[in-house]
Amino acid sequence: MLLDTHIWIWWLIGGERLSPAERIALDTAAQQAPLKISAISLWEAQMLHSHGRLALNLPFASWLMRATVPEVVQVIPLDATVILEIDRLPSDFHGDPADRIIVATARALGLPLATSDRRIRESNLVTIWTPNSAT
Repeated sequence: MLLDTHIWIWWLIGGERLSPAERIALDTAAQQAPLKISAISLWEAQMLHSHGRLALNLPFASWLMRATVPEVVQVIPLDATVILEIDRLPSDFHGDPADRIIVATARALGLPLATSDRRIRESNLVTIWTPNSAT
C-alpha cells in the first residue's frame, strides 16, 4: 500500500489523528510487507516542518533519516512511469501537484492509497485503503 504524506507522518509520530483501528491495521500491514511512500512526501514533510506545521521531538534531519529507513517505508521515486500516469489524470483533478504525484504513483504501482484527503477519496481515480481492506 502507498501512504499519503499525512498518513505516513501521523503513523510515525503517533497522536490521535489516526484511529486505533487505522494504527493497528497500518502496523499489521507493515509487518507483512513494506509500506510505501512517494518521494514527494519527503519534500512535503520538509515543507510542513519548515512552516512550523510538523512538530517533532528531534531535529528534522534525524527524524527524516529514521522515517525513511527501509524497515519503515520504501520510498518510491518519481520516474517516467509515474509521470505518464500523471499525464493520464484528468486535468481538473486536484490542483496540488504533490497530491497528483501521489495518486499517480499509486496508480502506476497498482497500489491502494491510504489517505484522508476528501478530493482524492471522492475522485474514484485510485483504490482507497481502509483499515479492514486487504493490503
